[in-house]
Amino acid sequence: MDIWQLHIFCKVVDLKSFSRAGRAVHLSQPTVSSHIKDLEDHFDCRLIDRLAKEALPTKAGRLLYRYAKRILALRDETESAMAEFKGKVKGSLDLGGSTIPGAFVLPAIIGAFTTRFPEVNVSLTIADTRQIIEAILDGDLELGVVGAIADMTAIAQTQLVEDEMCLVVPASHPWSGRERVTPQELFSEAFIIREKGSGTLKSIQASFLEAGLNFAELKVVARIGSTEAIRQGIRNGMGVSILSAIAVSDDVAAGRLHTLSIEGLNLKRAFYLTHHQHRSLSPLSRIFIDFINSQPISPPHRS
Repeated sequence: MDIWQLHIFCKVVDLKSFSRAGRAVHLSQPTVSSHIKDLEDHFDCRLIDRLAKEALPTKAGRLLYRYAKRILALRDETESAMAEFKGKVKGSLDLGGSTIPGAFVLPAIIGAFTTRFPEVNVSLTIADTRQIIEAILDGDLELGVVGAIADMTAIAQTQLVEDEMCLVVPASHPWSGRERVTPQELFSEAFIIREKGSGTLKSIQASFLEAGLNFAELKVVARIGSTEAIRQGIRNGMGVSILSAIAVSDDVAAGRLHTLSIEGLNLKRAFYLTHHQHRSLSPLSRIFIDFINSQPISPPHRS
């Protein structure tokens, strides 16, 4: 067993395919299969079930995957620490972002960071808030930026930037000529909401609770797992929704959607830099945090 074999094994598990893993590490599929067989021989058990369309880890494979990810993370941390000792900043940094910060906030930060430190390779995983926090708890990610407070003692968070949400309706809606609506008017509309685990959903529910409104009384017609899909649903007359203003700025500028405020409802929220409270951060993660703290981070402007 060696670290390179563990790297290939993790790629197979992550991509659920020997051929895709081979392309990712620039090896042929037979060579990937050979490395996996060497690992299976070493541990004397099957690690990957080769199904018709997917390669999935066995129970033993899932166990090895957790340890392999930790070994690979420690390898990267070692490389970063030795480079830092020699006065260099280099290595791999895995970041996570929930939907809005992942799409609209982190790309600009990562671009500035890699311009300053060109020998750093940054990987960005975008998922909902719950998935990013679970990945941090599991040790798959060191740092993430999410749109909700995690009520967990193991998670540490600091506010990174503020965001503003608003009611979004199609341009053809009767409200499209207005600037605001009352909360009571919302309950007569077909409403589209994000899926459970979404930071956007948690923030909206908290705003309703603070205003003394019952979120459960909304006429929810769909729960959708991405902001982009909700945008399309609104544009096609499925219903209205509350979304980040920056996420719909292009549609608003093009006249396809219209945004309104809701009287008495505070729809401001924040995005939080998030990490594990009880795990030591790698040198590269600390450099990234120092970089963020050294410059003001502003939310993207609306179009």
